[in-house]
Amino acid sequence: MTNNTDCLYCSCNDLQKSLMIEICDLQVSTLFLFREQTYRGRCVVAYKQHINELFELSKTERNLFMDDVCKVASVLQKTFQASKINYGAYSDKLAHLHFHIVPKYEDEYGFGGTFEMNPKKNYLSEEKYHEMIQKIKTELTEM
Repeated sequence: MTNNTDCLYCSCNDLQKSLMIEICDLQVSTLFLFREQTYRGRCVVAYKQHINELFELSKTERNLFMDDVCKVASVLQKTFQASKINYGAYSDKLAHLHFHIVPKYEDEYGFGGTFEMNPKKNYLSEEKYHEMIQKIKTELTEM
């Protein structure tokens, strides 16, 4: 399992930075805030090493990765009072193991259906992103 310089998650390039903001490293993954915030609090948890499939991880690695995913989901639910958390792990066109952690809210966009990858282009100010990231980091450290 090595890094791939052509991979969005491994390269840390301008495209990645236009789509998401790195929040912090977790046990075996990196947490990003998705810039498109139609689903308030939406994040991505990406495995640190370049790997495509969940089943390619050892049991220990898989457990650590899923611990990261669960920790983030719990933090997002608590921080943003989500009605439900949706999880997406598609990577048909982006061969790197990552989960979209998508808070959903009753009576808000897309509740009761599958979340859309980039639905309304709801982007925030840098100040608002910073506030969200600080809330997430505070909750992560308290866990």
